Amino acid sequence: MKRLGAMVGTAAARIIALALPPRCPGCGAVTPDDHRFCLDCWQSLDFLGDDGCARCGIRIAGGGHGALCGGCLSDPPAVDAARAAVAYGPVARHVVMRLKYGGRPGHAETIARLMARLVGDGEAIVVPVPLHRWRIWRRGYNQSALIAGVLARRHGLPLAVDLLQRKRATPVLRGLGRNARAKAVRGAFAVDPGQRAGVKGRRILLIDDVHTTGATANACARTLKQAGAAEVRLLCWARVDLDGGDVDN
Repeated sequence: MKRLGAMVGTAAARIIALALPPRCPGCGAVTPDDHRFCLDCWQSLDFLGDDGCARCGIRIAGGGHGALCGGCLSDPPAVDAARAAVAYGPVARHVVMRLKYGGRPGHAETIARLMARLVGDGEAIVVPVPLHRWRIWRRGYNQSALIAGVLARRHGLPLAVDLLQRKRATPVLRGLGRNARAKAVRGAFAVDPGQRAGVKGRRILLIDDVHTTGATANACARTLKQAGAAEVRLLCWARVDLDGGDVDN
C-alpha cells in the first residue's frame, strides 16, 4: 500500500507539473524548477557584492573592505551594516511587488534563496521589519516576515517574528525624501516587553524587502539597541539607487 501510495503521489505530481509548470518569477516564462529565473531575467538582475560602503552598502568609487561613504563618516547610521542581494531594477521590482501586492507569498522563497549568501556565519536572531496590524490585515501577511522565516529555517537560526512591533501606523513612504521618511517612522517601533531580556547582548539580522534611504531600518535598529542588542545588520532583497528614482512602498 505504501508503494502504491508513493506511485500515485508521483503520478499526481507529474500531472500537476504538466498543468502548472514552474515559471520565472520575473516574466512568467516556463523554467525547469520552481524559484528559478529564466536566462533573460537572471542576466538582467544586478547582483551586489561587498565593494560598497561597509556601513550602509551604497556603491562608492574605489570601495573595498571596510571603506565608508561620506554620509556614514559624518552621520553614522544606527544599522551596523546593510546588505542587499540585488540592485532595485525592473525584474527585482516586479518580484517584490508581486510578493507584497500580488498575493504571491511563494516569492518570499525565491527572494530568500538569493539573500542567503548575505547571512554569514555566527549566531544571530532573525527579526523582520514589522508591519502595522492594519496593513497585515489588508495584505494578509508581512512579506518581510515570510522572507525572514525562510532564511532562519535554511540557516538554523532563531526567528523572532513578534520581537519588534510597530506601535502606530505610518504613512506610505513613496515619494517622501530622506528627512520626511525619517520623521514618519520616528518612534514607530518598540520591542515586545516579554522578549526584551532575550535581546541583550545579541546580534540581530533585521530583514526587509527593499532598502531605500534606510529610515525604517535605522528606526528599528535604534529601538533594538536601546533594548540592549549588541549589533544590528540589515539584510534585504533590493537596494534602491536614489539617483535613479524613488521606490514604491
